Amino acid sequence: MSTPQGMRILIVGQYFWPENFRINEVAESLVRAGCTVGVLTGPPNYPDGKVFAGYAAASFRFERRGGVSIHRVPLVPRGKGSALRLILNYLSFVISACVFGPWVLRREPYDVVLVYAPGPILQSIPGLLLGWLKRAPVVTWVQDLWPESLEATQFVRNKRLLAVVAAGVRWIYRRNDLLLVQSHSFIAPVTALAGNTPVRYHPNPGELPAEGVPQAEPALRLRPGFNVVFAGNLGKVQALDTVLDAAEKTRDRTDVWWVLIGSGSRAEWVADEVARRGLAQVILPGRFPVEAMPPILAQASVLLVSLVRSPIMSQTVPSKVQAYLAAGRPILAALDGEGARVVTEAGAGVACPAEDAVALSEAVLRLKSLPPAELERLGEAGRAYYRRNFDPDVLTRRLLEGLRRLCSGEGALGAD
Repeated sequence: MSTPQGMRILIVGQYFWPENFRINEVAESLVRAGCTVGVLTGPPNYPDGKVFAGYAAASFRFERRGGVSIHRVPLVPRGKGSALRLILNYLSFVISACVFGPWVLRREPYDVVLVYAPGPILQSIPGLLLGWLKRAPVVTWVQDLWPESLEATQFVRNKRLLAVVAAGVRWIYRRNDLLLVQSHSFIAPVTALAGNTPVRYHPNPGELPAEGVPQAEPALRLRPGFNVVFAGNLGKVQALDTVLDAAEKTRDRTDVWWVLIGSGSRAEWVADEVARRGLAQVILPGRFPVEAMPPILAQASVLLVSLVRSPIMSQTVPSKVQAYLAAGRPILAALDGEGARVVTEAGAGVACPAEDAVALSEAVLRLKSLPPAELERLGEAGRAYYRRNFDPDVLTRRLLEGLRRLCSGEGALGAD
């Protein structure tokens, strides 16, 4: 087997660059560590549901980016997010990766298969097939709990169907050689279904530094005043109605701006609501490339992360938390559970309950009342916590050592 620095790693997952997911940083970090990295994925279409310009849904494509070999197989785009289109989107990747993946990767040897699973755990099925064909251990990095997510989002309500999904998840988990989870709270529910498959905590990393890239003029200049900045997917679980309710409660404070950066399934709804309510202090600048975000976030008075209230969401650490910590700005966590714990443990800001517009508006005004030096202290505390816990290169070294031990039969990655 190759040394950890020379390992040949296949990443299997529905999402990859130019879509903005943390697996991009992981792949690049592995290359920086001396690994040979291949990716089996589909044409990019998240979050807007339309295939990105320059790509086609029903085509095969090979690319190289930053030393990563990217193999794309056809899939059905997710569209506007209807239940049927989402199901077709998920299943089409699994089927396409199982049917075409072995062929497009037929000449590629790998030491380990790493499945990145932010959506349906079904993505692990082509990983298991390829692991069997390549005689390589399979590791699934669980980003979302199933069937709990289906029930929490009310995507599936039938108890019998949820039990069938749980049985399928159990079958998949138990055929992996190792399961990684992005949150400490995931360990117990995943272990309950995993049988003898070891389960270990491995958090999502932050973004890699943009080495050699000169600091350009920010793509977005924030207005003078106190800027509450939300950056990311504008979807159903981000509790955007609560954010707008909180903004409405501060409408008499003309120096408080709510800046919602991003796109997603609820972007049009948000724009309509802002117009209907006459919320002139809510700014919707749209989505920006990942590389444009650091200078924008650096201007924020406070960075907002919010989620709906549900047991499953309280167990999740949104990936934007890492990006916010790295930005060195105070954080306002309008959510429950693990995400709020990270922010408060870091001393990086304040937390308030999920879906509580009154508490959110009060927290904004409380942060606004703090002296500038105290806001800077909160931001620096967050950045220091990030370096200790979420630095991509630190996490990559830990991951590689665990994969080496797994491949050599010494045992899985040690728990933190």
